[in-house]
Amino acid sequence: MQLVSVAALAENRTIGREGEVPWPHIEADVRQYRERVAGSPVILGRRTFDSMRDDLPGSRQIVVSRSVGSVDVPTAVVANDVESAVALARDLVGGGDRGTPGEPDPAATEADPVAAEADPVVSGAVESEPVEADPTVTGTEVPPDPSIESRGADATDDFVYVLGGGAIYELFQPNLDRMILSHVEGAYQGDTVYPAWDDEDWTVVAETDYDRFTLREWVRRETAA
Repeated sequence: MQLVSVAALAENRTIGREGEVPWPHIEADVRQYRERVAGSPVILGRRTFDSMRDDLPGSRQIVVSRSVGSVDVPTAVVANDVESAVALARDLVGGGDRGTPGEPDPAATEADPVAAEADPVVSGAVESEPVEADPTVTGTEVPPDPSIESRGADATDDFVYVLGGGAIYELFQPNLDRMILSHVEGAYQGDTVYPAWDDEDWTVVAETDYDRFTLREWVRRETAA
């Protein structure tokens, strides 16, 4: 299984302000993000999950929360910590048909690790009215991911995507194999940032330039080796 973080971040690593992205809507980024995660399980915090209920990303959703034991969405399950979420993710990708995983751990009594923050919507995914369509790549399709394409038609079957918010990115950062990041031009003020990483531990294996952002796939060096 490959654990992959997906996020859009400004040059100062800002990803959100009051629950929204702080830059003007970037339709190309929203589209590539949605298409990338559509057929895979995703991991996200409870507040991010709640903000996306009308249009949930991914084929299955693993909601990380210590304040709820279940959610009323058939495709979603709850995990109360990183270890439980990773175990559920392995069950999902290991089952082949992405069926119902094992029962999640019972809810704990501690505060939800993301309840105190305003989770940003990843890549502006629930913005209501797109104001521009601005990819600089040729055509309207999302460009192929070279690292995925080279691994064969079923290469994405073992990918599980981490979608935020800020506390979830921080919690899962040590467990990541890859990061697929939309590097947005400019610095923006906000209340949530993507966690810092050491460039010596990561290498860029794919890069595509768009208008206003560059999409880069980072792979942890030990994973690449």
